[in-house]
Amino acid sequence: MEVVMRVMAVGAVATAVTDLWAAMLRRLGRPVLDYALLGRWLGHLRRGRWRHAPIQAAAPVRCERLLGWLAHYAIGIGMAAALLAVLGSGWLRAPTLAPALAFGVVSVALPFLVMQPAFGAGIAAARVPRPWPARLQSVATHALFGLGLYLGARVLSIFIV
Repeated sequence: MEVVMRVMAVGAVATAVTDLWAAMLRRLGRPVLDYALLGRWLGHLRRGRWRHAPIQAAAPVRCERLLGWLAHYAIGIGMAAALLAVLGSGWLRAPTLAPALAFGVVSVALPFLVMQPAFGAGIAAARVPRPWPARLQSVATHALFGLGLYLGARVLSIFIV
């Protein structure tokens, strides 16, 4: 149970790091994902629709913003659990940056190969007006997620023996 709680905390911290990054990008006028669209996609997925062109044109679903934010944090926690499945729970007691950062960067495969195509943006945002900036932003966001995994685990390892 202790490991589950730590994984939840680490995943939540890492996800919050990406949210701080997104808030900064939004203030700079950069487009960032509205998690209501993730909720909309999930709502339509329940009805059997996986792909949209684009998701913004799909009919809104009830409580899509809440659903999207809950899914966003659940995915972050799930990714933290996946990291622990690879590295083992010993990493929580003595976290190191390199594997967390590498895991974060590799995790960009999920939006590139699943979410962006499902949202109508194509593989690795190929169908957006400026794909390379979108790709670089995705990689940076996921690298920061990896940094957040490390920071969350590091803080826990210092304060919780």
